[in-house]
Amino acid sequence: MEPYQGVDYMDLDTLLTEEERMIRDTTREWVSARVIPIIEEHYRAGTFPDELIPEMAEMGLLGANLDGYGCAGLGAVAYGLIMQELERGDSGLRSFVSVQGALCMWPIHTYGSEEQKQKWLPGMANGTKIGCFGLTEPDFGSNPTGMITRAEDKGDHYLLNGAKMWITNGCISDVAIVWAKLDGRVMGFLVEKGTPGFSTRRQGHKMSLRASVTSELILQDVKIPKENLLPGTESIHMKGPLSCLTQARYGIAWGAIGAGMACYDEALSYGKERIQFGRPIAQFQLFQRKLAEMITEITKGFLLNLQVGRLKEQGKAHPSHVSMAKRNGCYWGLWIAREARDMLGANGITDEYVVMRHMCNLESVKTYEGTHDIHTLIIGHRVTGLPAFEG
Repeated sequence: MEPYQGVDYMDLDTLLTEEERMIRDTTREWVSARVIPIIEEHYRAGTFPDELIPEMAEMGLLGANLDGYGCAGLGAVAYGLIMQELERGDSGLRSFVSVQGALCMWPIHTYGSEEQKQKWLPGMANGTKIGCFGLTEPDFGSNPTGMITRAEDKGDHYLLNGAKMWITNGCISDVAIVWAKLDGRVMGFLVEKGTPGFSTRRQGHKMSLRASVTSELILQDVKIPKENLLPGTESIHMKGPLSCLTQARYGIAWGAIGAGMACYDEALSYGKERIQFGRPIAQFQLFQRKLAEMITEITKGFLLNLQVGRLKEQGKAHPSHVSMAKRNGCYWGLWIAREARDMLGANGITDEYVVMRHMCNLESVKTYEGTHDIHTLIIGHRVTGLPAFEG
């Protein structure tokens, strides 16, 4: 079998540096060799391929865009290309890497003390320590400011009470970054595995992101040492968790386009091989129209992601730029998956093909880290200067 060459209608590789192409191709080859052959079995079983964690760490994929502490220190575009290729394999795998790097390592790197960085970041970069991000609650998703998880200052420690929901990596994490209100201000706390009163519960019965660990975090009178407060979050309130979400949303924008690429590839290949009415269905006008729309949106999505990445590298990216990329990537990635499922007919619902798995996964990806509608309002706020929601 020839190596996978990717989807590039307009020679967009010329917009990338040699290093970025090399990083993308290395990740692409690894996904083709190590992820795609096994991911369907994990999806069926509802298990995460944790055997791949050491390999991803060795490749420098965990916290890849961070500097120091064993991290690769890559640019934003190279990081995005990694996310694109990982999600071409499966959204659950990209989710793991996004949570580890963007939602856990990044806030420790950005808001943590030097002692916290030394304690956690090297182990998280080499995959021996796993993290999760506890913001969403059972009753507060799109409105995280309304969270009810509380921290109390008890003099020599903090006492945490509350619950977090839909937490990727929760049950397998060594540390959870839990966001809680302390005297009405939202702050980040490092809650370590095994701390009395801290427990996790795995969420099952999922029809989406099955090859991913999704959990509930329960905090009942959890004593947290004073040194486990992320000091950089003490005075910035919701800017702390929202800035973390911006990092994760950026990776999602690339990943969703990667999933769309996988579905486009499969629809194109299937259309050339499937014979109906005496000829390949790819020869029919309606089939070609769908392929044309798919490749157009993939090309546009890549260009949008690339520009946001370049802006990030220049320190010029606004959170609303990332919102546009996340909103666009998820909308069109899911649209492409749905179209591809339709183009494969009844075969499209079987796990012999990738489109149904990607379609189901992208339903979650479109929802988490800010729904399509929430990102619509973020963009609307940016262009009008008038907020349509509070918080």
